[in-house]
Amino acid sequence: MTVAAPTLSAEPSLAKPSLAGATRAELAEALRAIDTPEREIRMRVAQLWHWIYFRGARDFADMSNVSKIVRGKLAERFTLALPEVVAEQVSTDGTRKWLLRLDPVDAADKGAEIECVYIPESDRGTLCVSSQVGCTLNCSFCHTGTQKLVRNLSTREIVAQLLVARMRLGDFPGLEPPTDGLVPSGADVRAVSNIVFMGMGEPLYNLEQVEAAIEVMSDGDGLSLSKRRITVSTSGVVPQIERLGAECGPMLAISLHAVRDDLRNELVPLNKKYPIRQLLEACRDYPGASNARRITFEYVMLKGVNDSPAEARELVRLLKGIPAKINLIPFNPWPGAPYECSDWETIERFSDIVFNAGYASPVRTPRGRDILAACGQLKSETEKLRARARLAVE
Repeated sequence: MTVAAPTLSAEPSLAKPSLAGATRAELAEALRAIDTPEREIRMRVAQLWHWIYFRGARDFADMSNVSKIVRGKLAERFTLALPEVVAEQVSTDGTRKWLLRLDPVDAADKGAEIECVYIPESDRGTLCVSSQVGCTLNCSFCHTGTQKLVRNLSTREIVAQLLVARMRLGDFPGLEPPTDGLVPSGADVRAVSNIVFMGMGEPLYNLEQVEAAIEVMSDGDGLSLSKRRITVSTSGVVPQIERLGAECGPMLAISLHAVRDDLRNELVPLNKKYPIRQLLEACRDYPGASNARRITFEYVMLKGVNDSPAEARELVRLLKGIPAKINLIPFNPWPGAPYECSDWETIERFSDIVFNAGYASPVRTPRGRDILAACGQLKSETEKLRARARLAVE
């Protein structure tokens, strides 16, 4: 059972709620809460939006074109605080992983923790964000899936991951990038140019908040990320796929990983509820899918499990008629993992079969392995370390 996401009407015993990550409707609600005249709401929302999402303001006092009275009233009731960065790890390849502590949602909550990952390339930077605390899917190859679900993230908690990343990377006006030289820079290059919902959780089990977060991220007056640079990855929550495309329209990625129901039932247990045939029908009907907006099918390469030439040919057959590309993902081992990564020759042979059938089939370069930030590894080790520390003193 999930815990309700925080609202602007927080309990008196909790910290003042933050407006960083809020939607336009939530900002309007906050302004009404401080008795702002209705005729001023639209203008004030536009001012707050510019300062929070374009300028990256962290203090109401910095909002120079907002009246001092309004700034004071906002500061009495709200903050612009972001989740606490508990830890930051930087890989040798420039990948960054942040462990973030969220504000408590009720008196019993001690503050949940999530992880997000930043992956830099020469001309872009991709931020992998979480949509839930933990996960309920239990995919057998995924380290993140071994962490039980705690609750859904609110819209503000999802957007706040992007705000944290942009602050840490110097991606707001007046900020300097890290001095390690691992963040892309230059004319017309943004440190964070792409978003992928591939972190902790199943985004389509938190669809309302995910869609609202995408609207904030893609708003042209603020963070201004194109929806063509925002990808939502799902393990196959079939009833929500059409809704995602119709209501929001981001790029879609499917965690497929098998071409037979019996194997996918083992790798992705959700398949027992929504088998491959139903999933691919939903993909064929995905609003806006075209050769210019192809659906990405993710396929983790597991040695001796799903990597044969016969399975490559069956994958091609299954995807016939779907505008698609296939990301082949070398399996990232984690402690206790029941699988091994396919041999490179096997991956190349698999990729050649798919490519020769007319599909793009890039092999994803593993990133952040040394900090457990690679695909399928996004799971905090903090709880384990704390447990060991407690045992050491008992």
